[in-house]
Amino acid sequence: AISGVDIDGAKKNLAAEATTNDFDGYRAAAKSMWNKELSKMTAVGPNHDDLVNFYTGLYHSMLAPTIYSDVDGRYRGPDMKIHQTDGWINYSTFSLWDTYRTAHPLYTYMHPERVKDMVLSFLAFYDEAGRLPVWNFQGNETDMMIGYHSVPVIVEAYLKGIKGFDAERALEACVKTANIDEYRSIGLYKQLGYVPYNKEGESVSKTLEYAFDDYAIALMAKAMGKDSIYNDFYRRSQFYRNQYNKETGFMQPRDDKGNWIANFDPKEYTEHITESNGWQYVWYVPQDVEGLIEMAGGKEPFAAKLDSMFTLVPEENEELPIFSTGMIGQYAHGNEPSHHVIYLYNAVNQPWKTQQYAAQVMNDLYRNAPHGICGNEDCGQMSSWYVFSAMGIYPVNPVALRYEIGTPLFESVSMKLDNGKEFKVIAHNFSKENIYVQGVKVNGQVYDKSYITNDQIMSGATVEFEMGNKPGPVWYNNY
Repeated sequence: AISGVDIDGAKKNLAAEATTNDFDGYRAAAKSMWNKELSKMTAVGPNHDDLVNFYTGLYHSMLAPTIYSDVDGRYRGPDMKIHQTDGWINYSTFSLWDTYRTAHPLYTYMHPERVKDMVLSFLAFYDEAGRLPVWNFQGNETDMMIGYHSVPVIVEAYLKGIKGFDAERALEACVKTANIDEYRSIGLYKQLGYVPYNKEGESVSKTLEYAFDDYAIALMAKAMGKDSIYNDFYRRSQFYRNQYNKETGFMQPRDDKGNWIANFDPKEYTEHITESNGWQYVWYVPQDVEGLIEMAGGKEPFAAKLDSMFTLVPEENEELPIFSTGMIGQYAHGNEPSHHVIYLYNAVNQPWKTQQYAAQVMNDLYRNAPHGICGNEDCGQMSSWYVFSAMGIYPVNPVALRYEIGTPLFESVSMKLDNGKEFKVIAHNFSKENIYVQGVKVNGQVYDKSYITNDQIMSGATVEFEMGNKPGPVWYNNY
């Protein structure tokens, strides 16, 4: 038994959770508990390996965050003091730079009660440390990654109607965390509209990630009628534009005088971009895909650049960093910044390319074998990508509460919701070769959007895909 508090806490945990020495009984109980959780989703299809991969992915998605408080509600906070919960469970192991993208959106459907406790854990951390966590492990801040990605997790929970936490206090925590000027050049970001590379490492990525988190704050403020906060943070969400060099067509480092770094190579991995290169981060504007397309010169140039992303293969003698795995051209599925890029083809009216690459990744980069995942699992993010994509939908912008349509991996997938409803996806004319969507219906009616909404999911909608082995028409009117 273990405890983050003291030996007495470990003894209490042991007494509460291991009352006998019946190993077989615990094994049976664990199997029953896992079956209960995994049965919240039902996938139907002829391919055994796909089913194993799907339920393995669902299992992986639930391995973190982890319960940190003892059975009596005590836990050790980042201030090293002992704190007491009031009827909620304190969680830790938040790999937020990874998991806010897809894992936390999945938790809102699979584990809404736990999401409430996760938000309460964030707010407790805020009270004890003066800011929201970045990468919380065993109750402490590691500051391993960048951004302030507790924010989109809180905002998504609020916008999806998850109750049990104080929204005013949550917004206060988000705003204060985003305004700690001395933390990782947030002050310079606010002053200049970008993070300068001569003052801060990983500057390009920090500008872009801060801008997305600021957009999330703006959405929450708008929903709460806080116009001043909304206006300020929406303005900040547009700072991504200041990092884009129209001459090179990439998000490029610049110094505090506004000068672009010389000899910029978008294929190069440098200290200016987090675990990625210029090709992989140029697409990171999930809050304003239309704005990014406009900066790139319109849909045709944007689509052509996307094509290059997937076809510009690294040189044979090119030494890639350890996180650049699962490569398709410059696309690196083994690391999170690339995860949404496949779904951007929907925005330029070429959804068949989204379908093609999503199917390729699911079929080639997730295998029922040892080392079957192409990169670090990252506390459930890698597998959550697979779970959503296998349903044929993906949250490009998690706080927008919409899911871009891709290609389903199964004949059907159903998801039981906490409100008693069941969301269902059905693929007609399904086969491994028929990866292209020919048409979409929602609740029996012909559908004309590129995405499914959270409201449709929570209402228990049935989404039907007509599949074929050749690219189908663009079934939607607007992105």
